[in-house]
Amino acid sequence: MRSILQWLLRWCSKKILKKYKPEVIAITGSVGKTSTREAIFAALSGKFRVRQAIRSYNDQVGVPMTIIGMESPGKSLTGWVNVFGRCVQLMWKKDPKYPEMLIVEMGADRPGDIQYLTEFCPPKVGVLTAISPAHVEHFKTIERVAKEKSILVTCLADTSCAVLNSDDEKVVSLKPRLKSHVYTFGFDGGAQIKGSEVVISYGSQSEPNGINFKIEHGGAVVPLFLPGVLGRQHVYPGLAAVAVGLFYGMNLVELGESLAQYSAAPGRMHIVPGIKGCTIIDDTYNSSPRAAHMALETMIDIELTGTAERYAVLGDMLELGSLTEDEHAKLGARVAELGVDFLVTVGEAAKHIASGALDSGMEEHRIAKFGESVSAGKFVQEKIKKGDVILIKGSQGVRMEKIVKEIMGEPLHAKTVLVRQYGKWLSS
Repeated sequence: MRSILQWLLRWCSKKILKKYKPEVIAITGSVGKTSTREAIFAALSGKFRVRQAIRSYNDQVGVPMTIIGMESPGKSLTGWVNVFGRCVQLMWKKDPKYPEMLIVEMGADRPGDIQYLTEFCPPKVGVLTAISPAHVEHFKTIERVAKEKSILVTCLADTSCAVLNSDDEKVVSLKPRLKSHVYTFGFDGGAQIKGSEVVISYGSQSEPNGINFKIEHGGAVVPLFLPGVLGRQHVYPGLAAVAVGLFYGMNLVELGESLAQYSAAPGRMHIVPGIKGCTIIDDTYNSSPRAAHMALETMIDIELTGTAERYAVLGDMLELGSLTEDEHAKLGARVAELGVDFLVTVGEAAKHIASGALDSGMEEHRIAKFGESVSAGKFVQEKIKKGDVILIKGSQGVRMEKIVKEIMGEPLHAKTVLVRQYGKWLSS
């Protein structure tokens, strides 16, 4: 049944794209797809009629739903009747408000996924954020992940544009193979769009309240402030968005003004005020080795006052296949190396984080292991005190946002502040 549904959605999508001819901006990578998509939307929406994917729609069903402009109705037969009714309407009668640009994410859980998506939804711009050990369960090796992700930019025509992360060797190494125009972005000196001077901003009570950084291109420099988030990982989406905007004729000043309106989605290194005067770094949307290491390093940069401590509350990183034990152990070793004060792990695979930390010299009484997030949340709630900084991160399946909800200062705001606060997620 699902294969029939996918075929119908693919057929409708091709017809709609052929009729309206929107510019497709597609994003793939092991980390940062959603943040990059939202930054590009912020950059372009003031000048163009733009539609971005609803939530993280990035597969054989999700990409067509963005093209159609509707949410997936799940298992609702009536809902699907409405979806295909909308398809007929779009194909039969011209909609003058149909977007000039579509910003889509393209995920790759299995070999062939990117090829499938680009064949019926060919991009004008392809953005490759990073390639790292994530979703390798069905690929077996990082090299196969890289090969799959690279399809997004190697398929581009010479009139198109590839946007590449120059700080990622596997990504920037693709540049000589491309026939399209190329923009590179990153902190590396060779990047065409460069980020620099990233510093944490602090409020009146010495709590972190965002980041300041600069974007440089062609001799021009634009300073930016992103409120409520932390980490260099939030600068990369802005840099990629500038690259896309430059390709479409915008200048650095107007792009800086547009990006000032950018607000990162929940669960991506968000600063959440916690109980007892603590600060939560909510990075619970998902997790992969690269993202987890970056999150830890960001937490260490936060200045503490008095007797405050740093907690790393880390859940399973899923879909790593044969790399599971090794990557979790490496993360634990990094926890110890960085001098994190207390480690809490959640899940079966995360036990290897604890082992890695212990083997690297972290004291056993500073490590706690839990099988699920609710118990971990209650434990953390009892332990923390004023001024503590708590990083909470894990893959979607571990439901680490439940821990944030347990210790956030205003849980009544959870619906708008946290991830997965709707539908089936709330009952599971």
